[in-house]
Amino acid sequence: MSETTAGASEAAAQPLPWLGYAFTALGAALFSSKAIFIKLAYLEKSDAALMLALRMMMSLPFFLAVGLYALYLHRRAGRPYPGWRTVAFTALNGFIGYYVAAYLDFAGLTFITAQLERLVLFTYPVFVMFLGWLFFNGRITLQGVLGAAITYAGLALIFTNGVSLGGGNTAIGSLLVLAAALAFALYQLLAKDLIRTLGSTLFTAIAMSAAGFASLVHYAITSHGVGPAVSWNYMGLVAGCAFFATVLPSFLINAGLGRTSPQAASMISTISPLFTIILAVIFLGEAFTFIDAIGTALIILGVGFYAWSDARAARTPATET
Repeated sequence: MSETTAGASEAAAQPLPWLGYAFTALGAALFSSKAIFIKLAYLEKSDAALMLALRMMMSLPFFLAVGLYALYLHRRAGRPYPGWRTVAFTALNGFIGYYVAAYLDFAGLTFITAQLERLVLFTYPVFVMFLGWLFFNGRITLQGVLGAAITYAGLALIFTNGVSLGGGNTAIGSLLVLAAALAFALYQLLAKDLIRTLGSTLFTAIAMSAAGFASLVHYAITSHGVGPAVSWNYMGLVAGCAFFATVLPSFLINAGLGRTSPQAASMISTISPLFTIILAVIFLGEAFTFIDAIGTALIILGVGFYAWSDARAARTPATET
């Protein structure tokens, strides 16, 4: 049985889509806590490379163990091991989505609030639309452009308000996180076929393990081999970020993506900024102004409208045939 056939058989055996929606929603909610853990840790030591390396170091044993178990099940079911090209491409995709995007995101958080970070990162579905159109034979619709316009109108409103309060730091941080959103959009577009081939569990294990090793190498080079001096409180925050905001949501999101479309996953993920805002106000004491509320509503409306319209358009040809 070929890898593609095996992946297709696994996809055909997947539960009903509602389970994918539930996985995606829970994963998005857990992912929303990431910025809170990071900002609390930055109160002691603001170092993006260190935070990312420790986060991935604590996550790596989980991904390796789950990956080995997934390979065992793969072989037990009589399927051949995935080819080296598939593994290499999955590792490269993990490097893009969970190392490059994560580092840019962590670096951006040293300059901006957790709320603004989540809202800027949340614009990645717009990049999914444009990159899909440019390189993956995707479509751009009037509804999609309208959704993008609403999204960036809200982002511009919050950004302008943030610049007036935070100055140049807001611009630097927002650009870093916007670059992270671009990298994550590329990851999402590349991930779908790989998940079909490998299954969501094995795909996640390979992708995250590759990103973990890259993060450790990065820190080893930049720190010149000198170990970090941090408190137990810092390590506890990293552990929380590693397990609750990395390991669990990674498997949940990819399991959801394997059962639904990227557009549906994007639409469901609209709950993520709301959770981040609530947590940031409670645990970080960040302000949430009337302008922020309007901008947030526009961003969520724009992304939700885009994802809904794109998912509806994708279903139309199948209905007519």
